[in-house]
Amino acid sequence: MGKTIIVSNRLPVKINEENGQLVFTPSEGGLATGLGSIYKEGDNIWIGWPGTTAETEQIQIDITEKLKELSLIPVFLRKEEVKRYYEGFSNEVLWPIFHYLSTYANYDYHNWLSYVQVNQKFADAILKQLNPGDTIWVHDYQLLLVPGLIRQQQPQVSIAYFNHIPFPSQELFRLIPWRKELLMGMLGADLLGFHTFDDVRHFLSAATHLLPVQADANRLRVENRIVLAEPFPMGIDSDKFSNLSKDPTVIQHIQNFKKNFADKKIVLSIDRLDYSKGIIERLNAFELLLEKNPEYLEKIILYMVVVPSRDSVPQYKLLKDEIDRLVGNIIARFRTFQWSPIAYFYHGYPIEIISALYNVADVCLVTPMRDGMNLVSKEYVASRNDNTGVLILSEMAGASKELNDALLVNPNNISEIRKALVSALNMPEDEMQDRMKAMRAVVFKFNIKHWVKIFMARIEDVKQMQRDSRANLVKESIERAIQERYKSAKNRLLLLDYDGTLVGFKKEIDEAYPDPALYELLDGFVDDPKNTLVIISGRKHTTLEHWFGMKNYTLIAEHGAWKKEVHGDWVQLPGLSTVWKEEVMKLMEIYTDKTPGSFIEEKSYSLAWHYRKVQKGLGSLRANELMDNLQYHLNTFGLKMLDGDKVVEVKNADVNKGRATLNLLHETAFDFMLAIGDDRTDEDTFKALPEKAVTIKVGSNVSAAKYYLEDQEEVRALLRALLLNR
Repeated sequence: MGKTIIVSNRLPVKINEENGQLVFTPSEGGLATGLGSIYKEGDNIWIGWPGTTAETEQIQIDITEKLKELSLIPVFLRKEEVKRYYEGFSNEVLWPIFHYLSTYANYDYHNWLSYVQVNQKFADAILKQLNPGDTIWVHDYQLLLVPGLIRQQQPQVSIAYFNHIPFPSQELFRLIPWRKELLMGMLGADLLGFHTFDDVRHFLSAATHLLPVQADANRLRVENRIVLAEPFPMGIDSDKFSNLSKDPTVIQHIQNFKKNFADKKIVLSIDRLDYSKGIIERLNAFELLLEKNPEYLEKIILYMVVVPSRDSVPQYKLLKDEIDRLVGNIIARFRTFQWSPIAYFYHGYPIEIISALYNVADVCLVTPMRDGMNLVSKEYVASRNDNTGVLILSEMAGASKELNDALLVNPNNISEIRKALVSALNMPEDEMQDRMKAMRAVVFKFNIKHWVKIFMARIEDVKQMQRDSRANLVKESIERAIQERYKSAKNRLLLLDYDGTLVGFKKEIDEAYPDPALYELLDGFVDDPKNTLVIISGRKHTTLEHWFGMKNYTLIAEHGAWKKEVHGDWVQLPGLSTVWKEEVMKLMEIYTDKTPGSFIEEKSYSLAWHYRKVQKGLGSLRANELMDNLQYHLNTFGLKMLDGDKVVEVKNADVNKGRATLNLLHETAFDFMLAIGDDRTDEDTFKALPEKAVTIKVGSNVSAAKYYLEDQEEVRALLRALLLNR
């Protein structure tokens, strides 16, 4: 087993200089706590920026040596890089777009270049530490390009990525000028983790709309590699917050708070300064409460902690000014000699004071406009050992998907927040206890250790899945072995699909006709009496007759409904019925009428609904609806449905390429068999052939076939090589 390399923008350590000495203090953040159990084990390491620019080489050497003892590897950034990569691109493009605040985005090209360069710097640092068998776990939006950069250098390595903030809908994500590069960077990972299923859906939508990748449920195919996107809601160190409530220092703080706010209900609000946190709307809701519910005057306190963040960024400075103004207005409007409605603090607090606040707050008010998870809500719940307290939570926070016993609110609706505050302040004791017990059960079960454990286990699952499903790429050694078997054989069968195998797909299906080079290639095989060449296709028999009728090939059309031997006539499979076609045609026509770009292709014993020209997303949506509606007809008439590449085809159940292949095998004994195809229909051919056959899937390595090739060009190259070496 190799080591695990954790990678994040910041290392889990703070570096300060005291009396000319560097002092290293561990971070107390949730990620540092959760991953502490991993990076301190065995040879595991954590790579990241140490948080200091460390101008001189000597300081960098000193920091590197000290951090090595802690299993930490620093990536040093210059001031300009921090400004452009971190403050610029990460926090002026990705942060606002991912939080649905696109008006704040600043698409500066130089910041993008810096983002690329710094991601490369991180990738280089990883590659220096990387050994075969290692697993890399990259964290968060500052390093979206890193998985792809590593994959280019080390195609076989295991890479996971976790996104700690929301992922936006593809309509928002596509606003970013460098959206494709960012997606390709992310898709370098084998496993992509998000907090919620909504985020997963948005990512899959962006990837399939903006890149030529296919998705099957939450499984993506990227250059013949399976990539999984899944939700892993992040937890907290729940035991730590529960135990803090019993800490003597915390108890002392609790007593002080209770003394200072005797007979007052405390509504707690804790956030980092950020426009995504909904602080302005929260203040407006609190003001509305005091206005509409005067019975709470002098009986309630909003204890509001705002932790300084990015004060130098103009947007954040404006936000701070607006908060100050609103707080001042509310206090001036409602304050009395004995009471101030808001206790407002603009600074960070030690964890002991935060814990005391969690313990004394009657209500915790968490109303971000958009949040990946929001751990404050979980910390509050974990701290409430006596099962009291009420959590009011924004439905836009990832935590709302788990903590559904909180009072859930729309953060834009200040009237709804006011009503939730009234409900919280008047909640009966037994209801409060029931809600808190249910939320505590969730927070303690799905804690940070559980999150790390299931994520690491899933990485292993994905790698196993990739190993199990992978046909071998036809490399030089495999190609040579195929050539040797071909050369020594006396009676050969070549089964070749047409669309997607010998020629590429075209928007107009009739444009995918054979070119002179293809005729020349196929004629080369039939010139050798040892060869039987079969074109086995889903195309109409009339089309294959038009293209290949004059050639010495065996032709199988409409997946086996029609067959034509060399110099023979077309013969149809006996006993096939077409009584079902009228009903299915009506249904397909309904979908054609409401799906611009779709069309129906009628064959003798099948109907195909094509959606290759339909707007991306809409086509697959309509195809799924059509397939659902077809189920009745399939059962009634004994039909089979094929979900192909941008086509839904319905045919007689007796018709399939596997059966047609078995018929060929009964007629002659072959000592060399080669089958090449790209579609789900070709899987029937691969399964029908004996173990000794050479079976090749085009464009995918998840198949019953033994091998795969990337595209039609590689198919033709392999066929040319066989001809040259006969």
